[in-house]
Formats: sequence, C-alpha cells, structure tokens
Amino acid sequence: MDTVSNLLLGFSVALQPMNVLFCFVGVLFGTLIGVLPGIGPMGAIALLLPSTFYVPPVSALIMLAGIYYGAMYGGSTTSILVNIPGESASVVTCIDGYQMAKQGRAGPALGIAAIGSFIAGGVGVVLLGLVAPPLATFALRFGPPEYFSLMFLGLTVLVYLANGPTIKALIMAAVGLVLGIVGTDAITGRSRFTFGILELNDGVGIVPVVMGVFGIAEVLLNVEVIVRKKITDAKITGLLPTRQDWADSVGPIARGSILGFFLGILPGGGALLSSFASYALEKKISKHPERFGQGTIEGVAGPESANNSATAGAFIPLLTFGIPNNGVMALILGALIIQGLTPGPLLMKERPDLFWAVITSMYVGNALLLILNLPLIGLWVRVLKIPYPMLFPLIILFCIIGVYSVNNSVAEVWFMIVFGVVGYLLKKFE
Repeated sequence: MDTVSNLLLGFSVALQPMNVLFCFVGVLFGTLIGVLPGIGPMGAIALLLPSTFYVPPVSALIMLAGIYYGAMYGGSTTSILVNIPGESASVVTCIDGYQMAKQGRAGPALGIAAIGSFIAGGVGVVLLGLVAPPLATFALRFGPPEYFSLMFLGLTVLVYLANGPTIKALIMAAVGLVLGIVGTDAITGRSRFTFGILELNDGVGIVPVVMGVFGIAEVLLNVEVIVRKKITDAKITGLLPTRQDWADSVGPIARGSILGFFLGILPGGGALLSSFASYALEKKISKHPERFGQGTIEGVAGPESANNSATAGAFIPLLTFGIPNNGVMALILGALIIQGLTPGPLLMKERPDLFWAVITSMYVGNALLLILNLPLIGLWVRVLKIPYPMLFPLIILFCIIGVYSVNNSVAEVWFMIVFGVVGYLLKKFE
C-alpha cells in the first residue's frame, strides 16, 4: 500500500500543469538535441542547465530527466534516416535502421523505435519504483564510514568510466578535486587558489565548467569533422508496424526493456552498453542471424528499447546513494546541489514529493514522446537539413547567454571559454 500511496503522491505532483509543461519542454528539446548529430544528452543538459535555476526543484529535475530520455529517442531518427547516430547509444540502430530506410521501410523503423521506447520506458519506470525504495531504506543506515566509502566509490567509478590509460583518469580526478576547493575556506575564511580574482572567492561555478567542457568543446571538435549528410530519399509512410513486424518485435522489446534497465544501473553501463548488449542478444537467439545488418526490425526494436529503459535504471544510484553512474547523471547531480538538495538516501525521506514526482513524470514523459514524435517525424527530417555552419554559432550564443544569465557575470563567460578550450584540448589528446 505504501508504494500505491507514494505513486499517487507522485502523480499528484507530476500532473500539475507547470510540471507537465516542463516535462513537455524537456522531451521536446531532448528529442531535438538527439536528432542533431554531435551534441547528445550531455550537451543538451549543459545548454539548458541555467534555465532550471529559476524554477522549483521538482520542475527542474522533471525537465532534465525529460531531456535525457527524449535524447535517447531522438537519436534513433538520425540513425535511421541519415546513418549518423544522434548520440552514442543510437550507434547500433544505424546498422539495421538505415538499411530498412533504404528499402523504403523508414516508417515502420521509426514507428517501432517510438513504440518500443514507450513500452521500455514504462517498464523501466515500474522497475525503478520497485527497486529504489528498498535501496534508499537500506542506505538510511549509513554512517560516516559508509559515506566515506561512497565518496571513494564515486572517485573509483570516475576512473573506471574513463577511456584510455588509468593514469590519465587519475590525473583528471585530481584536477577535479583541486577545482572543487577553489574559493573561500568555510572554516578559516581564507581564500584558496583564487589568485586575487574576486569572482573565484565563491568557487568555480559548475555552469561555466559544464557549458565550456560539454558545449564549447563539442562545437570545436565537431567543426573539425566534415560530416556528409545524405538523408534517405524514400518517402516516409506507414509509421504503424505491420502485424508481422509486431510479431517479430514483441520479444526484442520485452528482453531489451529488462536487460537495459539492469545494465543502466551499473557504473559505466548506461544506454550505450545496453543497446549493444541487446543487439548481440537478439542476434544470438535469432533463428535467422544472417538477416541482421540487412534491415531486420528486431535490430531496431531491441536496442531502442534497451537504451530507453537504461535511462530509468541510471537514476537508481543517483537517487538512492547520491552517486552518478554516467556523465549525464553527474550533470543532474550538479543541478540538484545547486537547488540546495542532497541526492542520496535522505532525499526520499525529506522530499518524497520530488522523489516520486520524478519517477511518475517518466510515465507522463514517455506518453508525451509517443504522442509527439510520430506526427513530428516530418519536422525532424527538416531539422536534419540545417547546415552545421549555421547551427554551431547558435549553440555558442546559447552557451554565452546561459552562463551570463546565472550571475550576470562577464567573468564567468570568460571562465566558460577557458574551460571550453581546455576541454577541447583534453578530448583532442584523449
């Protein structure tokens, strides 16, 4: 009965008009960013992070969550129509999705991606509601030793998530810790590493860092890459899958939903690993594995379901232990801290309205995704035709406006530019 009453509390908050509006804005912008190659959910959240500072925490978190799972769906449109993944988790969808489009079956491919994402999102949210409360209750017993262990685990996860040599990951973790102690010491009142710059007395703001590293740096990297977009000329018709398509897709959607959720919980697992694992599983158990790569609908249904379900699973470590298991969750963690909230076991006890509203808003958001995206596929095709030389200056403009609007500080705009150049060089040299 507690779960039912908590869900009712969550729906009573999530269905408030303002929260529904923010959920709508989140999934709409998330899908738009997912459609545009080279930005991804991290870039989307970084761009829109400043806009959440002036709204209630519940609405802010609902919108950020909507951006995340909206981008997971939006990436499939680009993969199917252009053969370029809008974000990393949609790489696998390119294999069979684009082949279906070339065969004149772009409609069913896009349709099953939308419907599979909706079903998987619902399954993921149900599992999230069942798994998170017991974990949060268990975590309430934590004392100082356990919290120290969690901090150590967080740093370990950071190193584990990094690609390349471990020594590079350790160096970057150390740089992050140094940036975290810049500013006025809370105990002694002395300034640390401010070098006489007054704007650093309050510390290095998360917004300039995030928008520099994930906004400016991504633009600089993408400017170097020449991407030739060839949108399939096939007319997009018949978005609803046929009866045979449904028969072929039911199993992959169910398996992808379960597999994606539990892989999404793991540090470093997330949507990318989930989509690859789902594709490999479907090919392994298929009676006709030779059809994979030739335009089989199972190769779209399984991975798309898995990556959407993984987004729900990723919230479990964040909401119950306060540990982000991927980069997107780290940004959402920063947004919560800026709002004066501490993610972790006490969040469910102190702010049950926020905890359950976020969970139930995912039901609402996935329904909005299904309603929105099937009719708007024609619009997303037009968006794909926007030339990159027009798109990238707009992204930089949004970054500058977003950073300046937080504290009306020109210095923070310069910090963002510095972190953008540093982030570009760090990614360039791995």
